[in-house]
Amino acid sequence: MTTIGAIFLPSNPPETMPAVARAADAAGLEELWLWEDCFLNGGLTAMTAALAVTENLRVGVGIMPVPFRNVASLAMELATLGRLYGDRALPGIGHGVQEWMGQVGNRAASPLTLLREYATALRSLLAGESVTVDGRYVKLDGVKLDWPPATPPVISVAAGGPKTIALAGEVGDAIVLSGGSTPAMVSAAAKTVDGAAEVVVFLPALTGPGAADKLAADALVYKTDYPGAAGSPADIAAVVGEFAAAGASKVILQPVPGEDPADYVRWVAEEVRPLVPGPVG
Repeated sequence: MTTIGAIFLPSNPPETMPAVARAADAAGLEELWLWEDCFLNGGLTAMTAALAVTENLRVGVGIMPVPFRNVASLAMELATLGRLYGDRALPGIGHGVQEWMGQVGNRAASPLTLLREYATALRSLLAGESVTVDGRYVKLDGVKLDWPPATPPVISVAAGGPKTIALAGEVGDAIVLSGGSTPAMVSAAAKTVDGAAEVVVFLPALTGPGAADKLAADALVYKTDYPGAAGSPADIAAVVGEFAAAGASKVILQPVPGEDPADYVRWVAEEVRPLVPGPVG
């Protein structure tokens, strides 16, 4: 089955999140994802706000930069969310944008080493284990959560280059590919992880007058070669099918700034989702 979701852009004011989450839940959207871009909405607080006002909606963060938080602190937060909301909380971690990490004084000399150490420790902590590690970046001495989640959450790891994709397949349950990824890039990532992790891809998608031009302008801003999918719900669903056939387990549709976020999540759930085939591949 292909999961279809939508993105709540960090350019939206955070106080609008509850209303958008309610709209997504009421429309039957499977997953709502958000980003923790610097220096906009906080990922954990925005995720909690969305989970608190919904019943069925799963909420993903793609992603939280690992240089930002001590791994024990993040484990405590995710364990609390797991105990409160079960498997509806879908945390994601990644390198973060290195320029931003430099701005806050936490740019790692070896982002891959940091991500490996961090993800490994995080998964062990969320499994309820006592963790002692003396790594290059992660150092813990007998740390064990008093309130681990009943079931460890699915941990997504953001990836772009081949080394990070391979690492994400080793230490994550899912890999997240950013908007601008092509079906060929999804196929390559899926072959790299070889079933060891789900493949989640963000797909810019718009309908209505000027949709293609808006996507093209957004692609110029973010310097991506692939602008996304524009057209009718049927057109969008066909492109989603291409990504699913390439190996994407989840296709999360991404608007551009200026689109009404509540209208967007309803459009994805009510108009695009019914047109996407169930089993794909």
